Amino acid sequence: MVKPRKLPRPHVPPRTDKEAQALLKHVEDRIYHFVGQVDELEAAIGMLFIGPLFGWKVLVFIHNKRTIRKYEEILGIKVREAFPAEGPYHNKSVGYEFVQKIQQFWKGVSGEIVVEDRRKLV
Repeated sequence: MVKPRKLPRPHVPPRTDKEAQALLKHVEDRIYHFVGQVDELEAAIGMLFIGPLFGWKVLVFIHNKRTIRKYEEILGIKVREAFPAEGPYHNKSVGYEFVQKIQQFWKGVSGEIVVEDRRKLV
């Protein structure tokens, strides 16, 4: 079991009104055009909101390739273009922190290195 850590709270600049309105418009457009299971739409929209906070490296680490592709298709984005590699909260990911320490990110992503608690946040 992983114990909670006291991490400094990162500064996350607020979105401008224009950015927030554009994001909501994008979400509404994706909802309007979506055909499929609502839980997949909901999860993809969640990724759209947390992606900038964690970064694409954490997202590809916690999800498999198929899930990332599905969410990208639902959202009409590419995670590597839409999000920074590391967001201000990337260090909350237990698994991502582990593969950073051993410098084996892609082996962790592929599953070649098994990482316990890969989806856990502290």
